[in-house]
Amino acid sequence: MRTSVTWINDYLDRPATAEEQAELLTAAGLNFDGGDDADNGERWQEIETTSNRGDCLSHLGMAREICAMSGRRLKAPAAAPRASGEPASRHVAVSNDDHEACPRYTARVIRGVKVGPSPEWLQRRLRAIGQVPRNNLVDCTNFVLFELGQPTHVFDLETLRGARIHVRRARKGERFLPIGEAAQEAELAGGELVIADGERPVAIAGVKGGAVTAVTDRTVNVLVEAATFHPAAVRAASRGLRIASDSSYRFERGVHPSEIDAAADRLVQLILETAGGTLCEGTVEAGAPLPAPRRVAVRPSRVRAILGTDIPLEEVVRALDTLGFSPVVRGDAIDCSVPARRIDIEREIDLIEEVCRIHGLDRIPMKETLAVRVAPVEPEVSAPRAVKGLLVGLGFVESITHTLVSERHAAPFFRAGRAALRVGDERAGGTPVLRPSVIPSLLEVRRRNADAGLAELRLFEFASAFALQPGGAHDERALVTLLADAPADPDGAMRWMRGACERMLRLLAGNHASIHAEAVPAAERAPWYSAEARVAVDGNPLGGWGLLAPPALAPFGLAGTFAAAELSLRPLYANYPPDARAEKLPDFPGIERDLSAILPEQATWAEVEALVHGLRLPCFESLGFVGTYRGKQTGAGRKSVTMRLVFRAGDRTLRREDADQWMASVADALRGRMGAEIRS
Repeated sequence: MRTSVTWINDYLDRPATAEEQAELLTAAGLNFDGGDDADNGERWQEIETTSNRGDCLSHLGMAREICAMSGRRLKAPAAAPRASGEPASRHVAVSNDDHEACPRYTARVIRGVKVGPSPEWLQRRLRAIGQVPRNNLVDCTNFVLFELGQPTHVFDLETLRGARIHVRRARKGERFLPIGEAAQEAELAGGELVIADGERPVAIAGVKGGAVTAVTDRTVNVLVEAATFHPAAVRAASRGLRIASDSSYRFERGVHPSEIDAAADRLVQLILETAGGTLCEGTVEAGAPLPAPRRVAVRPSRVRAILGTDIPLEEVVRALDTLGFSPVVRGDAIDCSVPARRIDIEREIDLIEEVCRIHGLDRIPMKETLAVRVAPVEPEVSAPRAVKGLLVGLGFVESITHTLVSERHAAPFFRAGRAALRVGDERAGGTPVLRPSVIPSLLEVRRRNADAGLAELRLFEFASAFALQPGGAHDERALVTLLADAPADPDGAMRWMRGACERMLRLLAGNHASIHAEAVPAAERAPWYSAEARVAVDGNPLGGWGLLAPPALAPFGLAGTFAAAELSLRPLYANYPPDARAEKLPDFPGIERDLSAILPEQATWAEVEALVHGLRLPCFESLGFVGTYRGKQTGAGRKSVTMRLVFRAGDRTLRREDADQWMASVADALRGRMGAEIRS
């Protein structure tokens, strides 16, 4: 913030030189960032404030910090304007549709003002910080803004249609012309918080006033606005319309509803002094009830423990009192009343930081040695790291791509009912869509490498995908996405990708977890897959894999067979590394038997597994998939599935005859329940 040395001294019981102000403010955590002489000869200085200290974005706020650091007394301006006109509610009505975005809106009415130049003293204060004086009404609002940090606005009351103020959300297509030379009329996208009259938006809330209701030389009656708006609402409108102002800068850092009245009193008094007129009785307002005063306690013992030095109780109390916290010692704690302006103070540690600032950071002792305990790596870090190591071992290359993609690349990757999430920023250019899947990003990487002559590539990325759900809710999914050039054989490609995915799942969930994969019916398949499988671990669905369909590849100019996978591994991180279970090695050999069955094409391996396990055969140990064959011998619409069964007894060596009868039971079940023809 640009400050005037003279202006700050207006609020100090004894003046401070420019050098002393810079030194004290820097010690308070508000860094000096250069200075110079203004055109009127007064010294200005640039003071850097942190984003949580909106209370310091004013000359009074800076003066308050200087008093706390130097023992000076603050001379805060007082205002008590006298109303002598009829009630303000006879001239304007105020309604507020959104108490969250606008916690409080107040309006006062002054009639019979005379617009003209500001007094010399007021112009000097503004020129000292690089502001250009306009007229007495506008200059008074700017003075209060830079004096108290409260943005305000003055409307020409006669230009407000319907004699009302309506705080509401903008409707799509409404037009708004902001104040300012060469300002361009903007079309509102809808959803921006606006100040409207009975018919149209007359200001973008917290950002900019409108030209059609601005004060002119002919203005006689004015409405004085003092309000507060939610930082996110102001920031969204400012970014969306690409309009920024000193007011939006302050509102984005927070203005407390309880601070409004003092600033409005100050502004009204200045207008009456510089422009004359009659103040109407009362304030017309709308909004939520004022928040309850906040109280936070701090323990001197905790101050000592955190800062590592013994600060006397008296000094702690003095520091907090200097900053306006009204400390009261109650037992082993100091109870503090948090000023409304200090919206950054929420917890005990915040008060400890305040004590540290006033005590002096340079007085906190530095230990030459520190005791360090090396903590184990968090599962949220070690689990992804282990997965990345596994994938690299499988020949994958990690990719880091941009979250935004083009409309054309995103189009094939929306599930039914989902829509695109777009960013309203022209800097996005030709990539305005938050990607609905990470696959298009990896396909673009694959295309670029194909253009460079790379014949085969496997890629993976840890990233999020986004979509707009029915009803307008935003969906964000953290995924691990794989993409690989696959063999021409589709079945082989699906098996290979399944193997890579199951390796990851086993790594995170352990060998004893239940991993169940099944084919996705065509009616439920994602539109970018020509074949798809989904997987669940211990009953929890985590995603799946599949073969990319030609329409998904076409926008990237790619052809061939590509396998992809999208898995949500985050639910498995918490239990990583999985518990290892030691098992005794078998005492007796097992018997392995292969069986080939010709089944209908629609039969799935999951159905075969369920059937074999459901037989509960004696000494049955495991069932494994060997392969699938299709050809003349199987006939149209049928396939041959080869499986391997393992039998083992815990107390003896099995005989061939034992396995024969169990295999016969499997063959009979396949014939009877799945219409199988047993080949061998």
